[in-house]
Amino acid sequence: MKESSKVTTYSVLGVMSGTSLDGLDLALVELQHKEGVWSFDILKSDTRSYAEDWKERLGSALHENKKSLADLDLEFGEFIGHECLSFLQATKSPPDFIASHGHTVFHQPDKGLTLQIGDGNKIYEITKIPVINDFRSLDVSLGGQGAPLVPIGDRLLFSEYDYCINLGGIANLSYETTKGRMAFDICPLNMAFNYLCSSIDIPYDDGGHLARSGTVNRDLLSRLTSIPYLAEPHPKSLGLEDFVAHWKPLLDNTKISYNDKLSTLVEHAAIEISKNIDDEFEPKVLVTGGGVHNHFFIERLNEHLGLKVIVPKPQISEFKEALVFALLGVLRLRNETNCLASVTGASRDNCGGEMYGF
Repeated sequence: MKESSKVTTYSVLGVMSGTSLDGLDLALVELQHKEGVWSFDILKSDTRSYAEDWKERLGSALHENKKSLADLDLEFGEFIGHECLSFLQATKSPPDFIASHGHTVFHQPDKGLTLQIGDGNKIYEITKIPVINDFRSLDVSLGGQGAPLVPIGDRLLFSEYDYCINLGGIANLSYETTKGRMAFDICPLNMAFNYLCSSIDIPYDDGGHLARSGTVNRDLLSRLTSIPYLAEPHPKSLGLEDFVAHWKPLLDNTKISYNDKLSTLVEHAAIEISKNIDDEFEPKVLVTGGGVHNHFFIERLNEHLGLKVIVPKPQISEFKEALVFALLGVLRLRNETNCLASVTGASRDNCGGEMYGF
């Protein structure tokens, strides 16, 4: 952390593991606070793809017992620590701290439960760099969803856009209202696409080519549209277990080609996202996350919205979440709000995150 006249600069390594299991995103960022305004610069970024063993372990962690989860928490923290060291090897000086989201194993806020593994103390032990993690638990304990967390970053770093949409394992959006920032998870996205692709032994539908060659199945689309979560009021959020319970059975029990299933999922997600955007005044809509590479999906989204969404340069598009978790860490360090009750439904705004090595 550096301070000059009315300017404070933070160097932070943001770390994110998403539900789509694409890999571990790392972004070394510089965040500046000057006269109440935040700005950022992504200095270096990389995605460390998971080996098949880690994909399998993280994907099946939902079903592990308490002892196995505790072991996995430590092992994944060790993995993150070593990946951070490798990533930082060529940098001139270490960051002020690491802000790690970890990997969500289960998320059941209605039961007061959320778990992101990747032990913060183990990361600190390996890197010798202070760590902030576990950003969701406090909000859940206050009756909130603990998600989405990115909206505070949308407000402070991307305020020029009317809507910010994240196309990750789960699609969610964020926007400002007279009652405060609003945000919620809409539906599974890459999590669902990649699940279908894994059934035919490919990691993902490159560019959406398979979905483009398929045909929308109206019966499946109708069943997907009827999933109760979609009609629930926000605040609301989704986890892997929601996909397994509600979306996966519909996909598994529909006897059509995989290409048709992918095409139907694309249409489903594009429709559900467009339902939540008021296009009356031609809003500026920012989209980020791995889903921006599914060109067929972006085309269908543009069609349903009646406008062209804005896709930023790849470094922002692919590492926005890691960037925002770096910001969440800075706000935690400053003891300032990093989780909005207007978004999560918690009893109050709060400042979440466990700190190690400070």
